[in-house]
Amino acid sequence: MRRVTLFINGTCKNGKVVAVYGTLSDLLSVASNKLGIKASCLYNGKGGLIDDIALIRDDDVLYVSEGDPFIDPQNEAKVISDQHGAHTDWLTLNIGGRPFTTTRSTLVSKEPESMLAHMFREKDVWGNKQDEHGAYLIDRSPEYFEPILNYLRHGQLIINEGINIRGVLEEARFFGIEQLAEQLEAAIKNSQPPEDHSPISRKEFVRFLLATPTKSELRCQGLNFSGADLSRLDLRYINFKMANLSRCNLSHANLCCSNLERADLSGANLDGANLQGVKMLCSHAEGASLKGCNFEDPSGLKANLEGANLKGVDMEGSQMTGINLRVATLKNAKLKNCNLRGATLAGTDLENCDLSGCDLQEANLRGSNVKGAIFEEMLTPLHMSQSVR
Repeated sequence: MRRVTLFINGTCKNGKVVAVYGTLSDLLSVASNKLGIKASCLYNGKGGLIDDIALIRDDDVLYVSEGDPFIDPQNEAKVISDQHGAHTDWLTLNIGGRPFTTTRSTLVSKEPESMLAHMFREKDVWGNKQDEHGAYLIDRSPEYFEPILNYLRHGQLIINEGINIRGVLEEARFFGIEQLAEQLEAAIKNSQPPEDHSPISRKEFVRFLLATPTKSELRCQGLNFSGADLSRLDLRYINFKMANLSRCNLSHANLCCSNLERADLSGANLDGANLQGVKMLCSHAEGASLKGCNFEDPSGLKANLEGANLKGVDMEGSQMTGINLRVATLKNAKLKNCNLRGATLAGTDLENCDLSGCDLQEANLRGSNVKGAIFEEMLTPLHMSQSVR
């Protein structure tokens, strides 16, 4: 008498041992009773269909089907294992030479859209390289990865002392852990001191000046000097472009060849300052005092105040030979006794400007607005060719 072990197709559990007798139909009838299914065909372990009882040997393992194709029980067991164990099995990561042991669920549950989740959600999909101990190799910094792993474990951001939070932020961005990256950015922002917009004092600025060679350009672009006392200082060649110099005391300062383009000089005191070759294009100097200033450079380098706002400035007695004041605004300005020989005043607004006692020889006044301007006690005649308005 032969005996066989019967399993339901695709499984290897709850098998039944039965005796083989009679015909194939008799064996299928026994299989139906034993397994509780409507048996219609038999397969051997390799998926071969049994169509004759004579093909069955003693102690064979057979798989009973209700008509469906053969299912390899080993593959089915692997699928079930993956479905039930993919999120709980333990694994080791080799991060920059340091091992970290964790579970797959830790890496995929907290941040399901992160790179780590995609790497380990399904086994071997990414073809992750492993070391000789089976740990997955990832070429990143272990000290920055540790806070990230702890965050994935319990959802709290904890960074030990001595670890640079910016390094942890870069790792979070690399692994695509967006929620953690947002927390780190907020923590960095909160840890920074509040922005200091207070003006630079004379003492602070003098310290910078003493550490800088005379002819090297000191970069002060956009800085705030509002109300500072910078009088009588050597400020040659300094870049004050777009700086705030409002209400500054710059009297008798040496600003030779300095750049004051678009700087705010409103209400500043520049009396007696040396402004040879200065660049003040589009600067805002409304209400400033520039009495007795020297804009005249013996070497021929001309001061450039093109487009500057000089409303109401007091420039009385200043030396401005060859100065460029094209399309500047000098409305209500005081220019008494100024030397404006060869000056470019084309398109300049000189409305209600006091030019008494000025030297305007060869000055270009074409297109300038001289409405209400005062030209008393002129040192040289003002020719019609100089002004057509």
